Amino acid sequence: MNQKKPVQSTARRAFATLAAALAFTAAGALSAFSPAAHADALDNIAKTGTVRIGVFMDYPPFGSIGPDMKPMGYDIDVANLIGKALNAKVELVQVTGDNRMAYLADHKADMLLSVGQTPEREKVIDFSQPYAPYYLAVFGPKALTVKNAADLAGKSISVARGTLEDLSVSKIAPPTANIKRFDDPNGAISAFISGQVQLMVVGNDVGATILARHPANDPEQKFSLFSSPDHVGLNKNEPRLKQKIDETIARARSDGTMNAISQKWLRAPLPADL
Repeated sequence: MNQKKPVQSTARRAFATLAAALAFTAAGALSAFSPAAHADALDNIAKTGTVRIGVFMDYPPFGSIGPDMKPMGYDIDVANLIGKALNAKVELVQVTGDNRMAYLADHKADMLLSVGQTPEREKVIDFSQPYAPYYLAVFGPKALTVKNAADLAGKSISVARGTLEDLSVSKIAPPTANIKRFDDPNGAISAFISGQVQLMVVGNDVGATILARHPANDPEQKFSLFSSPDHVGLNKNEPRLKQKIDETIARARSDGTMNAISQKWLRAPLPADL
């Protein structure tokens, strides 16, 4: 996720988007002169027997390096699911928030995982149907009954100042809610774990990590706020590959595989409205 993904400056995000857009424009110009310049990605994957999937390795629980020094996480399981569906060996390509769009444009990766869909990105890449939930949520101890915004009345809530978490909960909280703002996410999380506040608002990725590491606090997710689910990001003009990925995701959601992955890594069922 947080903001959802590793933090980038506005300038870096704009530069990465511009670089990717220029790469796609150049590719389109070349294809106009050479009909054979564009090779179908699905055919290439079948020919090489390998699919290259861009993932974050510093973004638990979606992707990280485990104690055995092997990649682990939600996206790693999904990458393996996709590889099996394509009958191809999975080559995990480690990416960062700064370079991943360029990696896709330069065909260093056949696809990217954990991509939020935005109007700006839609101009540059295509998206699969969503495969993983990402949202901001209110977390608190099981003993405390909080089911909706009205239940925040009279409760103390920690957030990182000026973040999407802060803005989202400030919009819905009753006037009597005590929103305590901290300089950074770690401060907001520490306040909750130490009992300085009753509730906190974080991304479901951060929340899952807290649920796993601090059972003594007996925390649980209360209700969700802002939502921006994860998609597989693909190069433009790859309809066959996009269809295959969509079919794989739909089948995994239908047969319960994706829900099991969500329960395993996010400690929550796959939302029905994903």
